[in-house]
Amino acid sequence: MTGQDHSHDHSELGEMDLRVRALESVLTQKGYIDPAALDALIDTYQTRIGPRNGARVVARAWVDPTFHDWLMADATAAIASLGYTGRQGEHMVAVENTNEQHHMVVCTLCSCYPWPVLGLPPIWYKSAPYRSRAVKDPRGVLADFGTALPETTRIRVWDSTAEVRYLVIPQRPSGTEGWSEDELAALVSRDSMIGTRLADAPAARSAA
Repeated sequence: MTGQDHSHDHSELGEMDLRVRALESVLTQKGYIDPAALDALIDTYQTRIGPRNGARVVARAWVDPTFHDWLMADATAAIASLGYTGRQGEHMVAVENTNEQHHMVVCTLCSCYPWPVLGLPPIWYKSAPYRSRAVKDPRGVLADFGTALPETTRIRVWDSTAEVRYLVIPQRPSGTEGWSEDELAALVSRDSMIGTRLADAPAARSAA
């Protein structure tokens, strides 16, 4: 865990969540919103559009050593150079997985999350079980996500805060030499950039 002061803007996040829920309820009752369509829209931003930004950051780091070094030294500026900026992404830190060390991100007190590169936080990221178990039993949480790491691989859990948010750079899968950034980005999932999963293997992508 990091030793940073874990400060959060609970009141603002809580108020915004309540306002969104209230507005959604009113508009649904008046027939302006189809709940199913709204769910589909949220899913799009949660699992597709948002995480695609982060996937492109990762893919660029995989193929461009200069960008990789910049990302590791100043993630906020490097990510902004690709056009991904905004609220919840002002102070970014990139952490890179290796054979020796695996990184995973949690927000133990609420749900601080880098929206510009990962979109909306998944429900499980905000859940109490994940927030507590990720700290106490990270290897067990990884197993729950189907991620098995060698016992020799160290696991470091980073506590996201209102001041600093983290982007995990997963390891580049083998067998992807010569791939374009677009092809590589397709292997990068939201969960792999939180650290609960690995980047998809080429065979897995082909099968899908």
